Amino acid sequence: MLARIAHELFWLGRNLVRAEHTARMLDGVFSADLQGRPDDPNRVTLGWGSILAIMGGEVDDVARVRRDDVLSSLTLDPDNPTSVVSCIGRAREGARTVRDVISTEMWEAINTTNLTLLEGDLSARLRTGPYSVYQYVKERSALIWGTTSRTMLRDEASAFLAAGGRIESADMVLRMLRVALPIQADVEDVGAVRDGQAIALLAAVGGVQAFRRAVPGQPNALPVANFLLYERAYPDSVAASVESTLNVLQRADSSPRASEPILRLSRLGADLEFQARAEGGSRDLAATCEAVQQELARVDQDIADRYFAGAASPGVVTSSS
Repeated sequence: MLARIAHELFWLGRNLVRAEHTARMLDGVFSADLQGRPDDPNRVTLGWGSILAIMGGEVDDVARVRRDDVLSSLTLDPDNPTSVVSCIGRAREGARTVRDVISTEMWEAINTTNLTLLEGDLSARLRTGPYSVYQYVKERSALIWGTTSRTMLRDEASAFLAAGGRIESADMVLRMLRVALPIQADVEDVGAVRDGQAIALLAAVGGVQAFRRAVPGQPNALPVANFLLYERAYPDSVAASVESTLNVLQRADSSPRASEPILRLSRLGADLEFQARAEGGSRDLAATCEAVQQELARVDQDIADRYFAGAASPGVVTSSS
């Protein structure tokens, strides 16, 4: 496969997943914001300024960040590379470039999603019913990935597409963890820290039901963070995303034992497995998330060097500092 095509497919996957995760995050925090009570000590505290920080924005005064401004910026702003509209637009352009590689049904699903978001007055829909906008994006994302899995060959093309999506998913979850649950090792009652943040985080990744089925007890900060980091049975956990990326790259690489990104992913997966077994996960979550995210950034660069001839990403931020 040409490096240019592999690169487009990789970033097509990343843009689709970033749009979905952004929609899920905005929807989850919006719903939690409506349901919270100011006098509730356990109310959700993951606010709109936190969302801007998750997406790499600079926030001088969190208290002055307005909900409507965040919703508009991260949903509608075509000049914001992390907005839902921008991500879907880039995905559509990437899909157009590789139309002879992806299936016709996949192209139609992506193109229809982009056209629907651009038609009419989306800003009015966002003001009157943000839920409907984000629900549409989530449903269309599920349709696109479902169509892809049923209509594309499981070859190099689908491997690079899936690899981009899985790396983006891991990166987004790590961003959320680093901002929403900055738990340090010297905290005495780490399980009770920022419970509201933990609940909001589960809602923002669509993992509330999965967590309740997998983990007994209340969704406190430490078990939620460990679930999103280490639970391989949950598809959007960091460990599951790393494992999936490793598997698809092994399928696409003719010499996997000599592949630096595959070797690095293997080491990272083993490290996550070791930490998950060591007393139920790390207590210094901030340091763990930072280290894993830095390693994923190295994986991303290794992938670019080995498969894309060092091609740069298409003008979007890939990881937070």
